[in-house]
Amino acid sequence: MTSQGLITEADLHAYVDGLLSEARRIEVEAFLAANSQEAERVRAYQKQNEMLRTLFDQIRDEPIPLRMQRPRRLWRSALMRYAVIAASVMFGGVLGWVAHGSQSSKPSDQITFARQAAMAHAVYTPEVRHPVEVSADQEEHLVNWLSKRLGARLKPPHLSKLGYDLVGGRLLPGNRGPVAQFMYQDEKGQRLTLYVRTDAIANRETAFRFIQEGGVRVFYWLDGQFGYALSGEVERAELSRVANVIYYQLNP
Repeated sequence: MTSQGLITEADLHAYVDGLLSEARRIEVEAFLAANSQEAERVRAYQKQNEMLRTLFDQIRDEPIPLRMQRPRRLWRSALMRYAVIAASVMFGGVLGWVAHGSQSSKPSDQITFARQAAMAHAVYTPEVRHPVEVSADQEEHLVNWLSKRLGARLKPPHLSKLGYDLVGGRLLPGNRGPVAQFMYQDEKGQRLTLYVRTDAIANRETAFRFIQEGGVRVFYWLDGQFGYALSGEVERAELSRVANVIYYQLNP
């Protein structure tokens, strides 16, 4: 139950899903107007739903592959279970399999990685109290911890000259093991996230690539054993500017 004891968690989730009666919706909106932190949390839920719709709506009506056919009701139920997994664990490698239903049309590993970065950005940047696991005032501890978990020395870039200060970072699950997320914020509260993984095979190609998932834009690239994805709800030119600075900081 929420802090006022009148609006329950179930009410908040039903509000996000559009399942409340008109009278109850008005009560919930009045509660949110008086509770900014709860309102931020609800906006985060709404953003997650928007991201999931962006990712799954395009494949909802695709034909079911013959090798996977079963009653339509069971297929829809399975799809919803995978959507829940995607939201809770950044969907790892499951998303590509569910989204296309066959190995031949599975998104490339790099695109899946970029989509994971976009989802992680959408989930954590709205957080007010806990946007990161370890804050920037413990940067040395943060870098040592994430480097140990990823098995390679990480060097989070410093972007203060561009107007973005390090907020902190967190550890997340990825396709090939743990990944790191570093979060940055400017004076207006606009946040960017840098999603980092280590690859088992060194990659020579370093070209930037771009995708957009909902309102989240992502530039991603490979560099040796590392993969990077910079995500933000900013203009593409601004995101490109920051991505270039990051690249040259990491490769002086």
